[in-house]
Amino acid sequence: MSSFLSAPIPFGEPCPVVSSTDTLRLLAGRRSASAQTLRAPGPDAEQLRELIRLAARVPDHGKLSPWRFVIIQGPSKAALVERLRARAPSQPEPGKAEATLAKLAIPPVTVMVVSRPAEAKIPRWEQELSAGAVCMVLLVAAQAMGFGANWITDWYAYAPEARPLLGLQEGEQVAGFIHLGTPAEPPLERVRPDLEALVTAL
Repeated sequence: MSSFLSAPIPFGEPCPVVSSTDTLRLLAGRRSASAQTLRAPGPDAEQLRELIRLAARVPDHGKLSPWRFVIIQGPSKAALVERLRARAPSQPEPGKAEATLAKLAIPPVTVMVVSRPAEAKIPRWEQELSAGAVCMVLLVAAQAMGFGANWITDWYAYAPEARPLLGLQEGEQVAGFIHLGTPAEPPLERVRPDLEALVTAL
């Protein structure tokens, strides 16, 4: 039994639709925390398992699981940062490339969500959207657990020379690095879109 929720619903059992004002309140106040403000403690092993279990419930047409998770923390994270630092000078803006590594180095826990579209009838775009949904659920679930979270990519998600360091295979792409921890300071609200300019009806 999980410490946070009831056990996973068995296959074939009903999943009732219920209202949750707590969920609506959480979404209304959801705010990404700056990665460089995230400190220990981050989620522990059990909490990470729970976060990933929740994220894996996203819409996934065709039941393809077109994504995977890589947990980056501790000495392996420090080693990855140093290997990436050695490649920063070859980037178009070397100083900026090195500076952005702080967003990876500082948070105690990072989950790399890898998009891995399969050859299937389901359009590739829908599979990639599913990977994006995984990232979003990780953000929301982490905040619901009381952690700060930030979803970013940065240059090392795209640089060909960084791919082997991240263990990416042919056809895979980083959907996002989800940085997790306890914010050293609460994030401030930012300007939100003008919905009147974005919403239409057919």
